[in-house]
Amino acid sequence: MIDEPIRHSITKMSHLHFAATDYYAQRIIQMGEEPWRVTMSGAPSLDNIHNSNMLKSSELKDRYGIDLAEPTLIVTFHPVTLDYENTEGHLNELLAALEKSEYSVVFTYPNADTQGRLIIKMIQQFVDEHRNALIVDNLGIEAYFGLLNNATAMVGNSSSGIIEAASFKLPVVNIGDRQRGRIHGKNVIDVGNSQSEILKGIKKATSSSFLSSLEGLVNPYGDGFSSEMIVNTLGSVQLNDQLLYKKFFDTGDRL
Repeated sequence: MIDEPIRHSITKMSHLHFAATDYYAQRIIQMGEEPWRVTMSGAPSLDNIHNSNMLKSSELKDRYGIDLAEPTLIVTFHPVTLDYENTEGHLNELLAALEKSEYSVVFTYPNADTQGRLIIKMIQQFVDEHRNALIVDNLGIEAYFGLLNNATAMVGNSSSGIIEAASFKLPVVNIGDRQRGRIHGKNVIDVGNSQSEILKGIKKATSSSFLSSLEGLVNPYGDGFSSEMIVNTLGSVQLNDQLLYKKFFDTGDRL
């Protein structure tokens, strides 16, 4: 994916690193960054869970018409930057699977990458033809976290399914390669882009046995206190030549 080389470039230009997981911290060190420059802080986005007043089911129904009395899937499907020519075909497979699942569906808008408008158009047509589906362009944090807290499962290829969903013990059906290689909790079920694989993933994610397996789930991206760790680390760093002049750290067998 195009994001990967950009992330690596930013890493090499940075003097301090705050990694979302222990594994990613080790990856940064493997790139030659000195270990003292790397802090495993967790994902900052999780801090919002503690700091927001997430909406209740009744409030979601009043404001957005989302009736969570019915089993409901949250669906976010973004275009894949280097595979945009297959967007329409992949989305058709997803929509067919959702139709067969017979669950209520809440779609959130995709990002603004190439084919984003096509996705919105196709989803809107699906919503117009299905009474148990709706699309919301911008929920905001309080409504979005309220939805994560009360939905049956999440389906799509959003990073939110990888990072935030585990904090709510929410089952996730992660479609395709957009999040390939990213660390995730056992709440995530990776599937391909075909209708049959997606539908199989939904059935597994909503099964009582799978839901039971998520008891005690720990989010690999942290506990939601990332900002505190980042601030404390920044406050203790000495602004000197050691910070400014970077040295390549050869890991060898020392890790």
